Amino acid sequence: MNNNIGTGQYHINVPVKEIIKYNAVTVSADTRVDKVAEKMCRIGTGSCIVLQNNVPKGIVTEDDLTCKIVARNRKPSEVFAGEIMSTPLITIDADTTVDEAAHLMISRKVRRLPVVDKQKVIGLVTIRDILPVTSELNEIMSELLKFRSGEESHNHPGVCDSCGKMTDNLYAVDGVFLCHKCSHGDDTD
Repeated sequence: MNNNIGTGQYHINVPVKEIIKYNAVTVSADTRVDKVAEKMCRIGTGSCIVLQNNVPKGIVTEDDLTCKIVARNRKPSEVFAGEIMSTPLITIDADTTVDEAAHLMISRKVRRLPVVDKQKVIGLVTIRDILPVTSELNEIMSELLKFRSGEESHNHPGVCDSCGKMTDNLYAVDGVFLCHKCSHGDDTD
């Protein structure tokens, strides 16, 4: 996680490979939509990646089923996944950061990003995967900022930046973490 404390800019540099679901559901472009919907229901997912010649080309989501089939009164057994898939498929690789993935989702107005490696789908990352990570990291950053600013000056475990001693009570002094002895210049701890 990079940050620039002076400007308040924080970036979540955790790669998506740490949070992706490695069991992305795929169907071929010539799969009938009724079979796509059955598969989505059976597995309990909101989307299927559509493959053409084993290359990811689109995605069928619950919204596609609702808007392109149900709302138009089309018969699912007469329509193929390739006809209703959302394209172009926006993908990322496994080393893309959570921060980059979140920004891409926002800018492209998507809730899911297939993760690919050499044109093969290896997983899927969703808003639901990203939100817990960003919330947890925001809490950590908030605590770190409080600690660094001196709002909470002790009761933080860690290693003293001066002597290297492990302690349950670190103090923030001029932007470094110090044990009681190093921060107060005495022999008590």
